[in-house]
Amino acid sequence: MGAGSSHAPAQQRDLDSSPSTPVIRRDITERSISAVLRQAAGRVQLRARVAARLRRVQQVERNREAVLAAARRVFLDRGYAGATLEAIAEEAGFSTGVVYSQFGSKADLFLALLDRRIEERGAQDDRIAAQLAGVEGVRELLRVGARDAVAEQGWAQLLVEFRALAARDPALNRRYADAHARAVEGLASVLGRLHDRAGLQPAVAPRSMAEFILAVASGFTIERLANPAALDLDDTFVLVYRALGLPDPPESPSVLPTGPTAIDRRG
Repeated sequence: MGAGSSHAPAQQRDLDSSPSTPVIRRDITERSISAVLRQAAGRVQLRARVAARLRRVQQVERNREAVLAAARRVFLDRGYAGATLEAIAEEAGFSTGVVYSQFGSKADLFLALLDRRIEERGAQDDRIAAQLAGVEGVRELLRVGARDAVAEQGWAQLLVEFRALAARDPALNRRYADAHARAVEGLASVLGRLHDRAGLQPAVAPRSMAEFILAVASGFTIERLANPAALDLDDTFVLVYRALGLPDPPESPSVLPTGPTAIDRRG
């Protein structure tokens, strides 16, 4: 037992002192370094792939914005019926394939623009509801809407044209009706909040008020297509105020759309 016990350490010493031991240790070290380098290279490649994917996403979004901007210009210039995807692609500086990769049809393009406009108007109305209340808020809502209608007559006419064409296409009309319903609901919500904040009971349901306001806006556009001098603004404002159960405006409403609104003055 004693001899065996003394022999084991001797073997270990022989192994430790073997000329091959440094080679083994060096090989292990080199393999460890190689593994670390491979891991680092993998992380670099992963970051590069992620960055490339983000660039592609950003490029797709830039292309989409460029196509939408071009579509708006072409629609306003040629009307909905006269616009083509080829003309929109040329205006955007893309091939028709790029346009089709973003939007499946001319209707898809127009409805995307309409959705964006509804969102913008909704955000604008929400700002009014956050700062004003009651009659003052409703008047401001109408003032801002009238100002936009004067500044964007081309869009108002384009929307009327699209609505008339969509009425002949049940599938397209359903899509437009969904967008219009969102606009009605958003405006009705703002009108309800304006009355609630002032502790007022609306003369009619806020939804009916919203539908009436939007209907008057469309009718105003159609009537002025036939006769640009039709529907004096003073008279129109007074009629709308009275229809909504509001008192007559304290100042001539015809000058309000071109001047600063209460929200503008408050910054």
